Amino acid sequence: MPHVPGLRSPYDRVVGLVYFGRMIDKIRLHAAGNLPEDYLRNVGKGFDMRCAEHLGLPYDVIVKRALEGGTEEEVLAWCRENGAPRTELEVEMWNCFLLKRGWRDSVSDVVAKRVGEYGITGKPAETFFDLIEFDEGRDPRATQPWKV
Repeated sequence: MPHVPGLRSPYDRVVGLVYFGRMIDKIRLHAAGNLPEDYLRNVGKGFDMRCAEHLGLPYDVIVKRALEGGTEEEVLAWCRENGAPRTELEVEMWNCFLLKRGWRDSVSDVVAKRVGEYGITGKPAETFFDLIEFDEGRDPRATQPWKV
């Protein structure tokens, strides 16, 4: 899939939390009718669902709040006030889990399969985040966003 205007990298952090900003972008793009059809099958599932669970809120509650407006920092602050409080260590563990998901774990075969499906054979996509980056035309090796 090509890069989608207004949809950030899953590596981008909002107040230290990876993926959250991308989820908010997907929510808002979907509501505006600007999320490509290829993305619709995973809306509210996969990492979206896991992010909502990490925050201790149902996904649809986060959708409602995100569509009320405000910055992603404001939405995240609201989620943290109304959901499960997370320690700095829990946020670090969340980030480490997502940053490495697909690398030497139970879904490594899914990443390998999708590399072929997405037509990015030969790219060193070892994680789901790498897969997303290469699929959307970014090279995570060049920017090394995991080091931020």
